Amino acid sequence: MSGKILIIDTDKSFVKGLKYSLEQDGYLIDISTSGKDAIEKVENKIYELVLIELEIPDMNGLTICQNIRNLSQVPIIFLSEINDDIKKILALEYGADDYLVKPFNILELKARIKAILRRVNNKNNDQANTLIETKDFSINTLGRKVISEDRNINLTGKEFDLLYVLASNPGKVFSREELLEKVWGYAYYGDLRTVDVHIRRIREKIERDPKEAEYILTKWGVGYYFREK
Repeated sequence: MSGKILIIDTDKSFVKGLKYSLEQDGYLIDISTSGKDAIEKVENKIYELVLIELEIPDMNGLTICQNIRNLSQVPIIFLSEINDDIKKILALEYGADDYLVKPFNILELKARIKAILRRVNNKNNDQANTLIETKDFSINTLGRKVISEDRNINLTGKEFDLLYVLASNPGKVFSREELLEKVWGYAYYGDLRTVDVHIRRIREKIERDPKEAEYILTKWGVGYYFREK
């Protein structure tokens, strides 16, 4: 089997077609029609991926995403009819990995799912069991933790991967496209601001002053890099 996926959506016709299509690729599918039920499922079961509609009657999709992030690092993709840049950015800020607007090409969704699952499955091989240390925090790739003065800095899975790519290549400038390819694992079809959103969130968590970054620096017009020792 390719993995277990939770679909959170109340559109029975859409869910039926999506479930059938994903099952053809060997995925096991669970369905939830409420935020409360979805959160309970994530808390009690193991999923490789979660697909969320933004508009759920009992709970906003962003709130569901936030609650799931408090429980799990499972990758999350929003599937929504709302084609709004602010909503997309908010979804990413709440911890989502991707946002796809309905109606979409099912082949595009499948490509994104495969890329995300491939990244997750390969991350332990890609990240050597080493310790990257700075004066303010350390990055433990074995436990996938960032620790500052014995305090665990809570990063999402994507934030950790992005920080690791930069920190393990100090001084090397990565374009947004390169970071999308390395961290998301595929040629991204959407907005390059995905990287900017995640960089800002990481800075807020690891930098003493996010507005005057010491570690993740910007090369204007090019991209981002991690400060050399």
